[in-house]
Amino acid sequence: MFALSLLLPLLALLPASASAHGLANVSDPTALWSYDPWLLVPLYLAGIAFYVGTQRLWRSAGGGRGVTYRKVAAFWSGWLVIALALTSPLHWLGERLFTAHMIEHELLMLVAAPLIAYARTNGPLLWSLPSSFRPAGRLMTTAPLATLWAFLSHPVSATTLHGLALWIWHAPPLYALALENIAIHRLQHLSFFATALLFWWVLLYGRGRGRGERMRDGIGIACLFITVLHSGVLGALLTLSTHVWIPSQSALAGDLGLSPLEDQQLAGILMWVPMGILYTGAALFFAYRWLTECQSATGASILRDVRPAG
Repeated sequence: MFALSLLLPLLALLPASASAHGLANVSDPTALWSYDPWLLVPLYLAGIAFYVGTQRLWRSAGGGRGVTYRKVAAFWSGWLVIALALTSPLHWLGERLFTAHMIEHELLMLVAAPLIAYARTNGPLLWSLPSSFRPAGRLMTTAPLATLWAFLSHPVSATTLHGLALWIWHAPPLYALALENIAIHRLQHLSFFATALLFWWVLLYGRGRGRGERMRDGIGIACLFITVLHSGVLGALLTLSTHVWIPSQSALAGDLGLSPLEDQQLAGILMWVPMGILYTGAALFFAYRWLTECQSATGASILRDVRPAG
C-alpha cells in the first residue's frame, strides 16, 4: 500500500500537466483504462471459475469448509489488485513512467501474488469443472508432472526463478523491447506474477509437516533473505546509476517535473526500500512462526518426558 500512496500524487499531477504539454487528447478518463482481451479474458475466467468452485464446495461441505472465508477474501483481494494493476490508469502510466511501472510490478509480485498463493485456489478451481473432469487433478501425481512439480516447488528453484525473472526483465534491451511489443509486455507481466506466485506458494505451503514444517519456515527465511539482497542490489543499481537505462520508459517524466534519470532513481528506490521492507516483514513473520512452533514442540517434548512419581 506504500506504493499506492506514491502513485496518487502522480495521477493527480497527470491531467494538469497533460493539457499543458499538448496531451489534451487524454481528456476522456476511459481512454486511460486498458481493455486488452488477453488480460481481461484470463482474469475474468479465473474469477468466475473460483466463484463457481467455491459455491459448489460450500454446497457440498458447508459454508467455510473446503475453502475458508479468509482464503476467499484473500483471493478476491488479490484478484482486485491484479485487475487494478493491469487495467487501471496505472497500466497506461506505467508504459510512460518508470516509477509507475515499478509500482505496477510490485503490486503484482508483493501484494497480489502472496494473497492468491495464500488462497490456495487449486481446490475451488477443480470444483469449478464438471464432475467428470475433476479427476484430472490427479494428473499432477503422474510421474512426469510430479517430477516437474517437485523440481519447481523446491525452495531453491522457486527463489531462483523469481530472481531470474526480476533481473532478466530489467536488462535494458529486454525491458525496452517489452515497451515496444505488447506481446512481450504481456509475457513480462505474466513471468513476474507467475514466478512470484510460485515463490510465495512454496514459502506458505511447501513440502514438510511436523518437524519438516518448522524446517520449511527456516528455509523460507533464508529464501526471503536472499531475495532481499539481490532485489536490493538491483534497486541500488537503478538508484545510483548516473545514466538512464531505458530512455523510452520515461516519456512522461518531464510532464511531472522529473528528468528521466530522476524517474529511474525513484523507481530504483521503490525497489530498494519498500520491496525490501515487505520481504523483510514476511521473513519476520516466518521467523515468529518458526520460533513459536519450536517452543511448542519443546514444551510438548518436556511434558512427554515427565513421569508421575511413585
